[in-house]
Amino acid sequence: MPLDPDMFDPVCPSDLSPITIGDKWAGMIVRCLEHGPRRFSELRVPLRGITAKALTKSLRTLERDGLIKRTSHPQPVRRVEYELTPLGLSLLQPMTAACTWAQEHWEELLDAREASTHG
Repeated sequence: MPLDPDMFDPVCPSDLSPITIGDKWAGMIVRCLEHGPRRFSELRVPLRGITAKALTKSLRTLERDGLIKRTSHPQPVRRVEYELTPLGLSLLQPMTAACTWAQEHWEELLDAREASTHG
């Protein structure tokens, strides 16, 4: 099943949440891999604002940290897939809790950001 191009709300900046996983894109990449392996080009669909260079860097960092596995399939057509490792899968539950917390405190987070930029 293809990834939903609108799975990440552009109005909802991930950098607002004080709880982050890796770099700016890492948490969203983990979410994209939640239901199975994906190719590089598939990941770019919902991550519209990411450059190929930034996606490559994030994928390499996630792989280095043991959260994703990169598999190269040489036959019949060369393709590379990325998937969550057991360690990466174990990150989904804490990420869900962090997202729930951020949703519950969204207005407070927005107010605090607003106050700090105008203070």
